[in-house]
Amino acid sequence: MDMRKLVGRNFGRYRRAKGFTQESFAEASGFTQQYISGLERGRRNPTVVTLFELASALGISHADLVAPDDEARAERARSGKRK
Repeated sequence: MDMRKLVGRNFGRYRRAKGFTQESFAEASGFTQQYISGLERGRRNPTVVTLFELASALGISHADLVAPDDEARAERARSGKRK
C-alpha cells in the first residue's frame, strides 16, 4: 500500500466533504494550492506535523488521513496480506 496515495485520497475525500475546493482550503489553511494538489496526487510525503495541521484545518483527526480506505483494503485483499 502506498501511504502517500492513501493520504492523498483520504485528504481529498474529506476536503470535498467539507465543501472546500483546493483553492479555498489553501486560503483557509496556509498551505499552497500546489501543495494540496501534489498531496492529493500522492506526490507529497507529508510529515506528522503536516498531517496534524491538515487534519486540524479540516476538523478531523490526523488518524483519519492514514486510515485504510476501501481501495487500500481491496489492494490488501488482492495481495493476500493482513497487517
